[in-house]
Amino acid sequence: MKNLVKEAGLEEDFLIESAATSTEEIGNDMYPPAKAKLRQEGIPFTRRAARQIRASDYDRYDLLIGMDRANISNMSRCWNGDPLGKVHKLLEYTGSGQDVSDPWYSGDFDTAYNDISRGCSSLMAFILKDRA
Repeated sequence: MKNLVKEAGLEEDFLIESAATSTEEIGNDMYPPAKAKLRQEGIPFTRRAARQIRASDYDRYDLLIGMDRANISNMSRCWNGDPLGKVHKLLEYTGSGQDVSDPWYSGDFDTAYNDISRGCSSLMAFILKDRA
């Protein structure tokens, strides 16, 4: 998503961050096979340390995007629901209610990349449509 925003010249208009909905990877950098897939696709990235979502995130962000049903459930639990309608599954923006394929379990980073790329492109189109 950051790359799409950068390509559109809209970096100043967006704050995009990632946070885990569980504790397994807190403090860890991006998974090495994910880095390899991003390099293969020419998508830039920086080193990071995973953090967990916080109650304060709900007020800080306009949209809160999860990859799958488990993410959405954990997010809703953290924020005592979603009174302002900010929480969405990424692939909702493609017209699908599907979960993003999780490469942690499948090892299939190509499908995960395609799902995320399609979802981010559709999300970007949705945001830009609303800005017009």
